Amino acid sequence: MSEQVPPSGVRGLGERNNLYPIFIKLNNLKALIVGGGKVAEEKLSFILKSSPDAHITMVSPMFKEETLELAKKGDVTLIKKRYNKKFLKGKHIVIATTNVPKVNVKVYHNCRKRNILVNVADNPPYCDFYMGGIVTKGNVKVAISTNGKSPTTAKRLRQFFEDVIPENVDDLVKNLNKYRKTIKGDFEEKVETLNEFTKGLIAKKES
Repeated sequence: MSEQVPPSGVRGLGERNNLYPIFIKLNNLKALIVGGGKVAEEKLSFILKSSPDAHITMVSPMFKEETLELAKKGDVTLIKKRYNKKFLKGKHIVIATTNVPKVNVKVYHNCRKRNILVNVADNPPYCDFYMGGIVTKGNVKVAISTNGKSPTTAKRLRQFFEDVIPENVDDLVKNLNKYRKTIKGDFEEKVETLNEFTKGLIAKKES
């Protein structure tokens, strides 16, 4: 039998992160959080911090007082009922956070049958996506993933990048966008010009 080669095509590198990162416009979609405890509150806070214009529904027999207050800061609909698959209608993304594993697994299978992206908190095998660390500086957003292995590491990396990335990086983005519009030529020529221009900026910063 021939030796198996890792997906990367490179031998001996071990495990790697094969997740494909995307940035979703949650204001164009409808999200559902199943649960009303501490984890549900954390997920809600995470979403509203990154996407304050997101449309979110939460379903749970009870909600923490902190969750009720947090929900007022966004477009959040609270439904005080036990989970039922009928609540999946019209939803695009679902996050299950209850403290009852049986319910979370049920949510997962219900979503899979309907081709709805689902994340069961702290249970990687039952996740279509992970909610990693995020750093936002104006138009610049950096997402960090540890392949679902270590949320704590993602948190520390987020704190690191928040300190390293300057607050005025958004000014650079805006100015480069204006400059890009003045460049002549096709897309490839514009990219090449911008690459050369930004190399100069980096060199000036390092000198």
